[in-house]
Amino acid sequence: MDKRVDPHAHHATTTHASAQHAPLSHEDIRSILFGIMLAMFLAALDQTIVATAMPTIGRELGDVTHLSWVVTSYLLASTAVTPLYGKLADIHGRRVVLLSGIVVFVLGSIACAIAPSLWLLVVARFIQGLGGGGLIALAQTIVADMVSPKERGRYQVYIATVFMASSLLGPVLGGVIAERLHWSVIFWINLPMGAAAYWMTSSALKRLPRHERPHKLDVLGALLITAATMTLLLALSWGGTAYPWRSAPIAGLVAFSLLLWLCFGWRLRTAQEPLIPLDILANPVVRMGTIAAGFGMGTFIGLTIYLPVYFETIAGLSAAYSGLGLLPLTCGTVLGATMSGRAMTRLTHYKRVPVIGLSLALCGVALLTIYAGRMPLVPFCVLLGLVSVGLGTMLPVATVSIQNAVLPHQLGTATGTANFFRQIGGALIVAVFGAIVLGGAGVSGAGLSHETLKLDAVDRDTMVRLFRYVFAATCIGFACALFFLVRMKELPLRGGAVEAAKALAGD
Repeated sequence: MDKRVDPHAHHATTTHASAQHAPLSHEDIRSILFGIMLAMFLAALDQTIVATAMPTIGRELGDVTHLSWVVTSYLLASTAVTPLYGKLADIHGRRVVLLSGIVVFVLGSIACAIAPSLWLLVVARFIQGLGGGGLIALAQTIVADMVSPKERGRYQVYIATVFMASSLLGPVLGGVIAERLHWSVIFWINLPMGAAAYWMTSSALKRLPRHERPHKLDVLGALLITAATMTLLLALSWGGTAYPWRSAPIAGLVAFSLLLWLCFGWRLRTAQEPLIPLDILANPVVRMGTIAAGFGMGTFIGLTIYLPVYFETIAGLSAAYSGLGLLPLTCGTVLGATMSGRAMTRLTHYKRVPVIGLSLALCGVALLTIYAGRMPLVPFCVLLGLVSVGLGTMLPVATVSIQNAVLPHQLGTATGTANFFRQIGGALIVAVFGAIVLGGAGVSGAGLSHETLKLDAVDRDTMVRLFRYVFAATCIGFACALFFLVRMKELPLRGGAVEAAKALAGD
């Protein structure tokens, strides 16, 4: 017997249940926050800690040719499942989905630690990515469940802090552990951290307001978006490195990915309950906020990957000092997010802070473009800090605006979708930066990467010219982020989830 639920009746029940739910105390919020921050740190750290240990892993497992797959497999899995986690959280609740993600991540970590060969390590990393892919989006969703939109900006700062900590600690820990202990320790340390995250969140999340509703999971849509994402990311990862951009394998992957995306678009329009509801995709705040954040964060990720090449080939720094040169870029985002998050609690026109911040970031990158290769290191790093602070002001505003524009039972799907398209944007922009640097230096081809630039000692004048193009592309990325942020409607930030549901239901 098919038991159907009247969505209007259930909406009223959900709203009533939320209204009757006792508000969380500051101690409740803090205990939940620490738990989800630890879960997020697990996922964020594993994106940075492996890089510096990869040469050691390749030597010990006897395969350095295919080392890039250790990173690529995690990226493929974690990106592809991000929207799926958001939908599952809206169906089954945040707690069970978050705890499941932690368990899968820890099991994948154990498999990584005991992997006897590189390809088994690649498979284990894929499993690890299946668990880690949803942890960041789920953490942002849980913050949205706990705190009203008006107060949410200040809590987004904690999320930015986790990313900064993982960016700073990951490379250092990876190198030290691989050199002093054994590379497998990189994965073994996830066990106590994962257990602590599970224990801290398991009981605390029982106190969360419940907004889930009966849904059907669109399995075909999930398979299509996963396959389309993986195919596209493979093309972006291999293009210009494993194969030339105009080669048949890259063209075939891009064409197949486009076909899969078209099939996914068809599925969205025809499914009774699509994986990503059309009203979320049609929401102008969600759409503009996601595109703005995608351009901003994607450009930022591209800079963090290729700036070490600038420091080593143009500024003449060692590998260790080039990492220190990134500190202004990674730390400034937290300062900017803190300023913007606190301003959201006091300002009616909260978009003004990130509009000013992104405008300053745009001016800073314009100066880097003009004076690339001629600017002393200290003012160069000061400008990087300015750029980073300016970009950081956008992060909490984009996330909170998206969450503020949807119903409580859609928070997981909307947040997961926004994070998914940010990651896709990052992959696209990194590929563009790679095409500029590698293609312009004439080193594009099989088995090559930006590491090749350091080994082949491409002449300095060529690198200066190429990085002018990179900084010019950064200007375009930030300008697009600013354009879509300005176009994003500035809805009043409501004081609670129930009030938000009532207001949106009445629209």
